[in-house]
Amino acid sequence: MPIALPIPQFKGRGTGQRLAHRFERDQREAFDDGWGTLEQRAVEERLAPQTQIIEERAQRILSSNQSPDISFELSINPYRGCEHGCIYCFARPTHSYLNLSPGLDFETRIIAKVNAAERLRAGFMSPAYQPKLLCLGTATDAYQPIERKLGITRALIEVLAEFKHPFSLITKSAGVERDLDLLAPLAAQGLVGVYVSITTLDPVLARILEPRAASPQRRLQAMRRLAEAGVPVGVSVSPLIPFINEPELEQVLEAAAEAGARAAFSIPLRLPWEVAPLFKAWLQQHYPERAERVMARLHEMRGGRDNDPRFGSRMQGEGIWAQLLQQRKRKACARLGLDGQRLPLDLSQFRRLGEQRQGEQANLF
Repeated sequence: MPIALPIPQFKGRGTGQRLAHRFERDQREAFDDGWGTLEQRAVEERLAPQTQIIEERAQRILSSNQSPDISFELSINPYRGCEHGCIYCFARPTHSYLNLSPGLDFETRIIAKVNAAERLRAGFMSPAYQPKLLCLGTATDAYQPIERKLGITRALIEVLAEFKHPFSLITKSAGVERDLDLLAPLAAQGLVGVYVSITTLDPVLARILEPRAASPQRRLQAMRRLAEAGVPVGVSVSPLIPFINEPELEQVLEAAAEAGARAAFSIPLRLPWEVAPLFKAWLQQHYPERAERVMARLHEMRGGRDNDPRFGSRMQGEGIWAQLLQQRKRKACARLGLDGQRLPLDLSQFRRLGEQRQGEQANLF
């Protein structure tokens, strides 16, 4: 049985449940994330359960993707679990494999891959490795709050820069601004693109949907600063939740375009495995009058189920309503000059360290 915990006690967290899962056997520095004053945030941190960091020495850091629905072939996730506490996060069920809860444990027990940069360098040095489209932070946010202390993501970007390996990254954190000194030179070489996830412009909705992520306006500010520094920026309006944030689709795209976005994509809500009961509980708590309507529309797009895992439909849904969402997005993007979904990257510059030294020696002659 799920262990229900009093939600008011966990202000600043996405769920108050330590949800039972399929495999169950029986203080931080001040940072301006756009939510009020630093003093107010400090009070909330004291009220919330403390984050526990579990160090892991990964055997490998590059994960291959075989899905035809996704535009990249490799991904890197420096962390398992995410402090942002987004109630809809499709990665929550991965904590089940660790015998941890996809609910509260996912937000408070974070696995940090402390040797990530070392493993990435080893992977790139393998003679068998060939550069492929790579995305950083696909399952959990690479710039979640603990990154400010551990710096694993920054170390990974330094390795990517050493090898001139192109990559994209996606985040809903303003913490990405910290690494502008690395990202701007890479952008000038066509080696990086940054996607900022903005689900809503409504701060009230954002506060309960993504409680520990940066505020919408703070994310737009980060997007603007990236664009001003010459970093190509895109926006992800995902997930689109019927009758919750879906009505804002055009407004979010317009705000992102004004902040410097060049590309955009969106994905309808997905509720795999343990995410479904968590999201349904959230709906009943915050939008009880809409809950039945939201789920009925979702089922319409997902073949009558909470989630449709089939390739070809899982990222876009199916049916008239899913088609309407895509049509709205296409028309808004065409009007706003948001060209396509992918920011261009140059794979031709990848060089192993030994090859770089040989090239430098050849240039001397």
